[in-house]
Amino acid sequence: MKIVFTAKISERHQEVLRSQFDQVSFSFFTSKEEAGVELELADVLVTYGEDLTEGHLKQYKNLKWIQVLTAGVDKMPLSYLDESSILLTNVKGIHKIPMAEYTFAAMLQVARSLNETFQKQQRKTWDPRIRVDELHDKSLGIIGVGAIGEEIAKRAQIFGMKVLGVTRSGRENPYCEMMYKPEQLHQFLPLCDYIVAIVPSTRETYRLIGQSELACMKSTAVFINIARGSVVDEEALANHLKEGKIKGAVLDVFTEEPLSERAPLWELNN
Repeated sequence: MKIVFTAKISERHQEVLRSQFDQVSFSFFTSKEEAGVELELADVLVTYGEDLTEGHLKQYKNLKWIQVLTAGVDKMPLSYLDESSILLTNVKGIHKIPMAEYTFAAMLQVARSLNETFQKQQRKTWDPRIRVDELHDKSLGIIGVGAIGEEIAKRAQIFGMKVLGVTRSGRENPYCEMMYKPEQLHQFLPLCDYIVAIVPSTRETYRLIGQSELACMKSTAVFINIARGSVVDEEALANHLKEGKIKGAVLDVFTEEPLSERAPLWELNN
């Protein structure tokens, strides 16, 4: 069996794989361009998957399995893979702890006015008027209670937050006080002080958070997107932020990445 990596991994991990699976032929590269013709011989491809097209896969005649080293597979040629015999697997849950911690870093940054505090520090300005808040007793709405969402919900309970969740089924979850379906977003959003989106990029989630959803949010709400840029209407979000219709937003992802220097989101202070 020949396994080709186009995702960079450390030399230490390369040695571990070679020593534990000495009957397997491993080839390690950092891109598909570097791998070149090796890909045409591969039985298994280990990749991040963001640059693979149907045309590429048709060239890899021997390929039987693609292992994507991320949770999301939305940038893969899924229609072609559905019709082929190539197995596609991902690493669901690999990001659950770091992204849960990131979410709390984002909420605490807003609640404790850490950006403003840092700016004052840089200017050597002592300002006792900076307002700070607590997460305790605040409501956290999680759109997409999967592996990451559950990790966030667990931590929210420790902080004394009220947790509401959204999933396609709306089934009860032990870490959420109330569960909703996507069609109930307009009932769900007005209840939340913090809203975090953690859903994949699909036809159903395209601009899931648009003008009407933003209009449902509290004026004190903070929206956090750790899903995909396509999940939110960025123009509508920028307008709501500019007009102060919601308190703030923390965005880990964008429709266009890297975010254009001309994007209005750069100019906003919230």
